[in-house]
Amino acid sequence: MSGREGGKKKPLKAPKKQSKDMDDEDMAFKQKQKEEQKAMEQLKAKASGKGPLTGGGIKKSGKK
Repeated sequence: MSGREGGKKKPLKAPKKQSKDMDDEDMAFKQKQKEEQKAMEQLKAKASGKGPLTGGGIKKSGKK
């Protein structure tokens, strides 16, 4: 018994998936996702231009 036989055997590489033909529904879905992502990026850019939303940080009481 040689040392290479013991343990799990390495799985063979899986065959590459064939690129399936996209129908109209798939194309529309991908287009919608791209548009939503662009809209989100625009909103992020718009939001980052402004300052912080809150007055900032821990509020301290007047007592000492």
